[in-house]
Formats: sequence, structure tokens, C-alpha cells
Amino acid sequence: MTMKRHPALRQLSSDHHTGLVLARKAREAAKGTVHDQRYAWTTLVARFHAELEPHFTVEEKGLLVALWRAGETDLVERTLTEHEDMRSLIAQDRPENLARFAAMLAAHIRFEEQTLFARAQESLAPDQLTELVMA
Repeated sequence: MTMKRHPALRQLSSDHHTGLVLARKAREAAKGTVHDQRYAWTTLVARFHAELEPHFTVEEKGLLVALWRAGETDLVERTLTEHEDMRSLIAQDRPENLARFAAMLAAHIRFEEQTLFARAQESLAPDQLTELVMA
């Protein structure tokens, strides 16, 4: 049974859907020609900076701080490590990393949706979650 998502987490979940689409497109492009891979990588890097990086920042400045204070340090550390791993892969600027990045992003989104957000809804009071949206 899936837990109904708290309104404060709905936008982040919506972003995750977009991220999964991006990961699928990157995975498909990785199977294409070198030209396809370069084009897809350029698009991925632009979307990373425009969409994923701001999403990471929202999580890091709000949700992860609240979870850290609630004692969920292992989950917070894993999330931060995965964010940094994806940033590092983007910074390498190598189109041959398309498939690797796609796999990392998809796995990260699954972790956040199935584990991190569920734990946030269990560990944080509803008003704490609401404050995350208002911040």
C-alpha cells in the first residue's frame, strides 16, 4: 500500500517524474551514435543545471535539514552522497557517461520516492512538512 504524499512533497515528486523521463531518454540515447550521445549529453547537462540542480538545492536546504534534525542522518548522508555523485559525473562532461548517469538518476529517484519521502512523512510532523513549502 502506498502512502498518500503530503502536499509539501508533491512538487518534489512531480520533479521526480520529469527526472525519470530524462533518465529514460538518456538511457536510450546512450545506445545511439556518437553524435546522438553528444547531443543528448549537451541536453542533459543543460537540464541538469536548469531542473535537477535547483531540485537538489530545495531538498538540501529544506527537507534534508529537517530530516537531519529528526535523527535520520544515514538517509540524509546517502541522499547528499548521491547528489554529489551526479554532480561529479556532470562535471566530468563526458557523453559516454550517459547510461551511467541515467542509471544513477533513476535509482536515486526510486530511493527518494520509496524510502526518503516515506521516512519524512513518518518522522516529521505535518506542520514541519508544511513549513518546508513555505520556506
